[in-house]
Amino acid sequence: MTTRTILSVTELNRATSQLLADHFYSIWVEGELSNTVQAASGPYYFTLKDAHAQVRCAMFRMAQRKLTFKPENGKQVLVRAQVSLYEPRGDYQLIVDTMEAAGQGALQRAYEALKHKLLAEGLFAAEHKKPLPVLPKAIAVITSPKGAAIHDILTVLQRRFAAIPVILYPVAVQGEQAPLDIVRAIALANAQAHCDVIILGRGGGSLEDLWAFNDERVARAVFASDIPIIAAVGHETDVTITDFVADVRAPTPSAAAETASPDQQEWLARYVAIERQLTHLLQRHLSRHQQRVAFVGKRLQQQHPGQKLLRNNQRLDELAYRLQQAIRSQLRQQHNVLALHTAALSQHNPALLIKHYQQQHQYLSQRLHATLAQKLQRCQQRLASSSQTLQAVSPLATLSRGYALVVSPTTGQVIRAQAQLKLGDVLATRLADGQFTSVVTELPSA
Repeated sequence: MTTRTILSVTELNRATSQLLADHFYSIWVEGELSNTVQAASGPYYFTLKDAHAQVRCAMFRMAQRKLTFKPENGKQVLVRAQVSLYEPRGDYQLIVDTMEAAGQGALQRAYEALKHKLLAEGLFAAEHKKPLPVLPKAIAVITSPKGAAIHDILTVLQRRFAAIPVILYPVAVQGEQAPLDIVRAIALANAQAHCDVIILGRGGGSLEDLWAFNDERVARAVFASDIPIIAAVGHETDVTITDFVADVRAPTPSAAAETASPDQQEWLARYVAIERQLTHLLQRHLSRHQQRVAFVGKRLQQQHPGQKLLRNNQRLDELAYRLQQAIRSQLRQQHNVLALHTAALSQHNPALLIKHYQQQHQYLSQRLHATLAQKLQRCQQRLASSSQTLQAVSPLATLSRGYALVVSPTTGQVIRAQAQLKLGDVLATRLADGQFTSVVTELPSA
């Protein structure tokens, strides 16, 4: 008779679970998310499906740290998982440890392919990088007018050098239309030639969000630009093809604005130094002319030419007047330049900031005084409480109830028993309100 092997349901499910785990330890599956739920304890539970089938999935908290997006119903994803069986119910499921948006791997491969292609063509070579102007006549910004990048760029440019004009070329920075918009904006900026440096960028995002800046058309437009371009795409860790082709790569839009603009404080100091040098040179020039006028006047006086002397004197006066007018005109121009920069600097007057810190200092001082007063009050209360406690256990309180303290004045020893005494001993007795000295004249027998 053949012996039958009989399994319990638990044994069957456990063996099936082990079999699945051994044969499907790590597999990649693509499908559409549905029935997505995040439990209060953290795990995601969802169904991965295609047109003909579906499978239950679970993604626990540790695996979620690698997620770059929130799982939502209808999203096409690629998951790496282990096939398992939930033994209590006998449900076949996937335990997901990695999830990425479907197509992201293809984008990464396209990125690497274009990067190697343009590198081989020399578009990344350092000899093709154009230098940035020291003092731009205008700065062009090619980005979205609604994003955070334009706000950060304008804030930095206003702080660094508010007098430099900024020209915005609004474009879409993601989507199918974005690469064409960017290429047209670069071409327009070069055709108009109103600026001598371009900031091209946007805020951070996923690889798909930044894909317009990995477009070959955009890369070639950046390389062909006669105007130097600073690329500021995404955050510091985001690197696009445009970053490699651009003349300068900035880690953020704010850093791009810092790179493109000079420090107005340094330029103002330079203008002041030039003004002083010019004034000194003009004074020396005027002094030399005055000495020459004096010398010519003396020669004319020595030659005594009469009318010719009068005409020459008049001519000298005219030349001196014209020279003074020229000097005054030059000085006025320099003062106007100085006034222009002074007005620009006044926009950044630190008086308001100083007032704010003064108010904050006053508020903190008041809080400090109040805290010290409360601390002192608590210490006084603790002192009073400790004094009362000390008074309660003080031997003086015992003495005040009619007791006395007898001490040997020579040794300072407290007398507690008759055995410590002998005839003739001198004793000091302490009472609540004073003390007295006595002599032992009699000791009763024990």
